[in-house]
Amino acid sequence: MKRGKAFISTFLLALFTYLLLTLAAGQSMVEEAPLSHLLWSLEELVLGISVALIVASLTDHILCRKRNYRMLNPVRWIVMLVYTIPLFIEMAKANFDVAYRVITGKIEPAIVKIDPELKTDLGVTFLANSITLTPGTLTVDVDDEESELYIHWIKVGTDPTENIAGRFVKWIRRFAE
Repeated sequence: MKRGKAFISTFLLALFTYLLLTLAAGQSMVEEAPLSHLLWSLEELVLGISVALIVASLTDHILCRKRNYRMLNPVRWIVMLVYTIPLFIEMAKANFDVAYRVITGKIEPAIVKIDPELKTDLGVTFLANSITLTPGTLTVDVDDEESELYIHWIKVGTDPTENIAGRFVKWIRRFAE
């Protein structure tokens, strides 16, 4: 039954992703069809189900590797979507900071090690990607055993964990841990 949960979870995620990506595709074809109020044509639904079945059969052991299904909670997905707001705010602030540092030449690059104390691979991955998306920082390496990140930082400050990751870790813990 555990393999069944992983398969169904992966199938539903793949189908949802496919339907989301094809939501606006083929609207001109749908308008000509007699059932123009439908969002997807029958062919799209059959293809989406087929692709989702193939993806689920090939990758269910990867997506649900630890058999942890906490990400099936819809509240976590809502928190993850809300997380994009502070992420974009930090990206915008970092853009101005990098522009200032480039113009003034106040750059002191270094590679720093941070320990965000995240327990899940999903949390560490989200943090590493969030740091890399933020201008002025780049995740260079991840220590899998200790969940520590090595970050290239354009301006070394006093507390790298708080200055780089502190703004993201609180949000990531809400949906990934």
